[in-house]
Amino acid sequence: MTTVVAEDKGGLFTISGRQWLILLMVQLANMLFGMTITIANLVLPQMRGNLSATQEEISWVITLNLVATAVATPMTGWLASRLGWRNLMFFTVLGFTITSLLCGFAGSLETLILARVGQGAFGAPIMPLGQAILLATFPKHLQPTAIVMWGIGAVFGPVLGPIVGSMASEAYDWRAAFFIIVPPGICALTCIWFALRDYTAKSPVKFDWTGFIALSVAITCAQLIFDRGHRLDWFESTEMVLYAFTGTLALWIFVVHCLTVAEPFVNPRLLLDRNFTIGILLALIMGMLNFTSIVLFPTLLHDLRGYPDNAIAMLIAARGMGNWAAFLVVVQLTRIAPRSAIVCGMGIQAVAGFWMAHWNINLTDSDVFWGNFLLGFGQSVAFTPMTVMAFSTLPPRQVTEGSSVFTLMRNFGSSLFISVAVLVVSRSTASNYSRMTEYITPYNKTLTEPGLPPQWSLDGAASLQTLSNEILRQAAMIGYLNAFYLMAFAALAAMPLAAFMRGNKREP
Repeated sequence: MTTVVAEDKGGLFTISGRQWLILLMVQLANMLFGMTITIANLVLPQMRGNLSATQEEISWVITLNLVATAVATPMTGWLASRLGWRNLMFFTVLGFTITSLLCGFAGSLETLILARVGQGAFGAPIMPLGQAILLATFPKHLQPTAIVMWGIGAVFGPVLGPIVGSMASEAYDWRAAFFIIVPPGICALTCIWFALRDYTAKSPVKFDWTGFIALSVAITCAQLIFDRGHRLDWFESTEMVLYAFTGTLALWIFVVHCLTVAEPFVNPRLLLDRNFTIGILLALIMGMLNFTSIVLFPTLLHDLRGYPDNAIAMLIAARGMGNWAAFLVVVQLTRIAPRSAIVCGMGIQAVAGFWMAHWNINLTDSDVFWGNFLLGFGQSVAFTPMTVMAFSTLPPRQVTEGSSVFTLMRNFGSSLFISVAVLVVSRSTASNYSRMTEYITPYNKTLTEPGLPPQWSLDGAASLQTLSNEILRQAAMIGYLNAFYLMAFAALAAMPLAAFMRGNKREP
């Protein structure tokens, strides 16, 4: 691949116009991909009603999109070699924009699901390819700045998505939430065409179909298990047992195949690089923390506090403000003390998680704002030095393939942890509701005291229903608090890993 690299001396003023254009292109593409992650969740209830779908049926709109993204991500390295960076990025964003338009025009659930699968497959290379282009384009001393901007685009999209999506869906309907992706998609295509005109080199690389199919089946089965397991009572279901058996067999075939062939689909030698191996473990955990709060807060605020969609979107946008605020310090921290920056960033997210786990049902706008702000700030402070160090010892020829593996682990961590967090909320809600209702009996003297609200009386069906609804709210809040604890412990678990990374420079 042809690369355009500035001198290894100087600051931001040494960045050329072409490099700024590349940075803008990567930002736009990342933002587009990130927006769809939360837009679909936001308009899911409207889609279910408009398409006359059940909760089980409409869930495939999210599940199969995640599966398509996970399956297509590892192909990035091979596609980049065969097509060249410019062609791959252009046709990826073009396909993503077209399938987003088709999502808005979908007249049936089947058509929508098919368009969402295409959206996930076309969008999968956007993040790893953008990361690889930046690492190849910018000199080492400017890579922290470039990665910060790349990370802001990746995280700001899911934050901007609910804001713009809620406005569009309230003004028109759920289809408008997908249509708004088209104009910035056209802008991104224009930037790609001019910014990457020197990135057209191709190389004939043999495609390992056995490794690709085995990995795809393993990823698909794992995603389906974690996403649908709690709905089907896990391994009490024949479907879950079949997924587990098939996925385990496919993973075994993939591992054996990669270790025994000359040119495997994913080069296991990547894992011989200590920084990269630790980096993908950290990416997995950071992926766990990346979008979980964005998925949890809309239902928490809407169902338990009665917030409208536009107010929820504005409060969650505080996460993006935290990302931007981190830009003021993270570049310097990455250059001076990258390991300390990783520990600090994960520590901030752990503190935010523990703080949120001590909230109650009367949480305020300020609580939600600053909780999301701290999560975004900590994520950016940790992510930039982690990414720079993970690729610092990797040979340039392996950067694109490494980026696809890195992004795969990050995306898998996100989808895995979202499923686990939703499971924790639902199971905690059910168990706590069951325990608390045990005390609602005529023999509980507390419920007969005169100071209680009259609607909590045990004398009528309406008052009993009101009391049941309040108990359900409190039980659900406990479920969300347990999910926040889970986030905090995940962040704590990642902190020691930073100590094992080393600062060797990348070899040519």
